[in-house]
Amino acid sequence: QSESLVVCDVAEDLVEKLRKFRFRKETNNAAIIMKIDKDKQLVVLDEEHEVLLYPTKIIDFLVSLTPEKTFIVYSYKYQHEDGRVSYPLCFIFSSPVGCKPEQQMMYAGSKNKLVQTAELTKVFEIRNTEDLTEEWLREKLGFFH
Repeated sequence: QSESLVVCDVAEDLVEKLRKFRFRKETNNAAIIMKIDKDKQLVVLDEEHEVLLYPTKIIDFLVSLTPEKTFIVYSYKYQHEDGRVSYPLCFIFSSPVGCKPEQQMMYAGSKNKLVQTAELTKVFEIRNTEDLTEEWLREKLGFFH
């Protein structure tokens, strides 16, 4: 008997928060961290960070997270080679090694739903949080010129 894939819905208030986040006017880096509420089978807001979060801080932060917190939408100040500045929204999905299989399946199944709901295009998966560096993020974003 195989376990059916549980795809969690996205909480209504989180959908609204992500919509507002997408059109925010601030120019600082910021992050929304989400997790799955297993009982309600919902992706919910976990934490918001409106501080000057540099990628190195995000990395320290991610490394300190538990496996339950693996969805991050990150507004990143990106300086292009021609001098333009943009603020791409990056969706970073981390599935840490050592996560329970059913938990991994729940997150994997819900990831696509969350990406569609939030209308995100820059979706990056990371297996090992130590790999998440500013260089890694800039390299990933470099493919979206």
